[in-house]
Amino acid sequence: MARSRRRAVWLFGTLITLAALTTTGCAAASRSRVADASATTVAAGPHAAAARPQPARSAAAAAHKYADWPTYHGNRRRSGYAPTLKPVRRTPRPTWNVHLDGAVYGSPIIVHHGIKVVATENNSLYRIAHNRVVWRRHLATPVAGSSLPCGNIDPSGITSTPAYDAKTRTVVVVALVGNPIRHIAYGLNPVTGKLRWTRHVDVPRSVKGISPDAMQQRGALLVAGRRVYIAYGGLAGDCSSYRGSVVGLNLDHPKRRLWHFTVPTSREGGIWTPPGPSANPGGGLLVAVGNGATAETGRYDHSDSVLRLGGRGITGYFSPSTWRVDNRLDLDLGSQGPAIVGKWVFIAGKSGTAYVLRRGGLGHVGGQVSARNLCASFGGTAVVGRTVYVPCTDGLRAVRINRNGTMTVRWHAAANINGSPVVGGHRVFVLDSSAGRLYLLNPKTGATVASVATGPVTRFATPALYGNAVFVGTTSGLRVYSW
Repeated sequence: MARSRRRAVWLFGTLITLAALTTTGCAAASRSRVADASATTVAAGPHAAAARPQPARSAAAAAHKYADWPTYHGNRRRSGYAPTLKPVRRTPRPTWNVHLDGAVYGSPIIVHHGIKVVATENNSLYRIAHNRVVWRRHLATPVAGSSLPCGNIDPSGITSTPAYDAKTRTVVVVALVGNPIRHIAYGLNPVTGKLRWTRHVDVPRSVKGISPDAMQQRGALLVAGRRVYIAYGGLAGDCSSYRGSVVGLNLDHPKRRLWHFTVPTSREGGIWTPPGPSANPGGGLLVAVGNGATAETGRYDHSDSVLRLGGRGITGYFSPSTWRVDNRLDLDLGSQGPAIVGKWVFIAGKSGTAYVLRRGGLGHVGGQVSARNLCASFGGTAVVGRTVYVPCTDGLRAVRINRNGTMTVRWHAAANINGSPVVGGHRVFVLDSSAGRLYLLNPKTGATVASVATGPVTRFATPALYGNAVFVGTTSGLRVYSW
């Protein structure tokens, strides 16, 4: 009987302990859900409005279904391809139209399992959800066009596409500010909009031939190798003292010394194309460089080129054998970002000639694998498999890179469909920036499947893709279409 009583007491105690643990676990889970919900409704700034609370499981479900779009064209290679996008089976319908405080020049980005972030020329960064502003962070007063030596953006604030660092969960933007005119990088929490750090990111004064007010930061930011890379070109009009440059900021220690590279030309050689640098799968960065002043005198200066950059500067390069003429006539390669296609690099610029290069060895001057007359190209490409979708001034082209490095044109869209494309859901999304219209094309044939009005957009606007929606920055805000 004593043994039976002891066993009964032990069983009763065990049941009480299990019940307590279960109750504690449920309470902790409940607190976690409340915290998650409150994080999605944080509002900061005078124009902020709370978003609708989301179920705690929504972030995890989105992460499982859809890939984020945390940088220009979705990834460090700038491929512009969203493999998890929901197939488009009908004409997209307008679902969001959010008015912001300035023009959107860079692409919207989608980070941290579905958070939508967009920047404006008024030096403001926004988080948008459910057709509302969750938070707005106004970082600084932008610079009036009249304060710059030339240019065609007024006011000038945040022009490039921001980038997201997943390790520190930080969105990074670069803004042009005044008194004196300079470029400042800001790191922010994408959930709350809280400012984490700031850093002056102009090229060091020890580099000659550079005036900060003549340097434009148009190229998209790139997060790679624990740095964020920031590319600089010149203002529209190529005025004053500028030289193409790239600055690297340490994301783990933002106050540490900057890495920097400047094109070895006496002037110009801008690294300005909107895609910015691409991450080379074999290491380093790939950048496209515009015409340089020194090369006009006959000495090669790595302008009109594709450069591979490493820790000590140039580790590989390509320039057409026509670089002298290209520089003199402003027909350089600097207008289109390098496209990475397996072991190849595709590049086309202002001259109308396209080139295929070996990614492992770019070929130096005249060392392309193949070349062909194609089109003048401005902006960012999209790449799916061995097909490159090329933003041509006379209409988007689909170009197949053959196994031997030659090129075959698969189709050519209408001349007005000439924006920087992105691909997903069995469609190519591309803007007619002059008309303010988004086209959806069949990726195999180039045939128009649907189109929707977006309103005015900037020349180099490019959409972002996520879930079952396409996001378009306009001159007045953000428009979203879903299906």
